Amino acid sequence: MPTNTDHASPANTAVAASAVFDIQKIAASFPDRADTMLIDTRLTDEPHASSRIFRVYRPVAAHYHATCDEYLSVLSGRAKFFLGEAPPFEVGPGQLIFFKQSTIHGIPEILEEPFVVLAVDTPRRDPSDIHFVDPADGTPESFLQSKRLY
Repeated sequence: MPTNTDHASPANTAVAASAVFDIQKIAASFPDRADTMLIDTRLTDEPHASSRIFRVYRPVAAHYHATCDEYLSVLSGRAKFFLGEAPPFEVGPGQLIFFKQSTIHGIPEILEEPFVVLAVDTPRRDPSDIHFVDPADGTPESFLQSKRLY
């Protein structure tokens, strides 16, 4: 089990039964720019659930994930978010967004940067499980780049 309370190291989390992560430190380590819509860093990657922190760099078109429910906790920034056919609503730090698998969702506007989110996917979400409603809006490769930031 990692004993470092600043953040867990990748080598430790691969076999650890538990870990401690410095969420704010990890959230602050994202680069200022990205070629993809999001950059994420995985914290845990178990079959029953995965957790990650991601930063959104540009608006994200309507899409869904076919294999998992998603819990999103906003850590910093503000954005417009939508779920299904409901009108977009504003989200900011301290808010938790939950939706079931196959729920169409997106981020039409980033209002304050950096917009950083802690995500828990149940069960684990494969990074390729991104399906844009309009395929011209993106691919898994244009949507997400994963980096180890701790």
